[in-house]
Amino acid sequence: MSTDKSLAQSEMTTRGKPLHKMFNQVPQNYDFLNRLLTFRLDEHWRNKATNAILNETPSSVMDLGTGTGDLAIKLAKNNQRIQVTGYDFSNSMLEIARKKANRHSLNNISFIEGDAGEMPFDNNSFDIIGISFAFRNITFKNPNTQNYLKEIVRVLKPGGKFIIVESSQPKNKIIRKLFHAYLHYLVSGIGGRISESKGAYHYLAYSAKNFYSPEELKELLLNHGFNKVNHNPMFFGAAALTIAQKPI
Repeated sequence: MSTDKSLAQSEMTTRGKPLHKMFNQVPQNYDFLNRLLTFRLDEHWRNKATNAILNETPSSVMDLGTGTGDLAIKLAKNNQRIQVTGYDFSNSMLEIARKKANRHSLNNISFIEGDAGEMPFDNNSFDIIGISFAFRNITFKNPNTQNYLKEIVRVLKPGGKFIIVESSQPKNKIIRKLFHAYLHYLVSGIGGRISESKGAYHYLAYSAKNFYSPEELKELLLNHGFNKVNHNPMFFGAAALTIAQKPI
């Protein structure tokens, strides 16, 4: 077993809750490293997710795995008539999210700490659930994937949409090799050094490199309660915007 793989798997099994320890330790440099390691493209991709969500004219939106709140805050700032809920299991991440939201004096946003497998919301609560670069964390070799997807479907309204912005697998072999090299040398190597959390960034690189292909992702969603899935590749297929709909 490679060092990257063993470190990644050890991070995933901490406390019986995959990734819990990792995302409570990383926050200090999290936003800075996101911008650095993606050359600020993560902001562009979140803007695309924001536009896709707001185009649905929702009244209630959840940002699942909100982390430090980037997607939730973009949504709340761009349409102050909607109610935005940021949901995450990392208290240290949420502390940063709340401070960022307070700087913008937003009254239409709240942040709640909790487990994605047991969400404290009624059935059919949200018009839209968005998730930005956290979908891998609930589906990549995660023993609770089925339960997480079941909960997402439960709290979505009939006909509601699950909008995912996440890394993907480029179809072109050369581009895919370049993308995987970037993950190994920049995300794992540089990210691990700067963050002083080598296991966390080994995991991020390893999970992105081995994540679902577009076809596998579509099959996963169709097999877990969604009846329509549209996949929109970005940046030569290294990232994608995927929209899945709950049956009406």
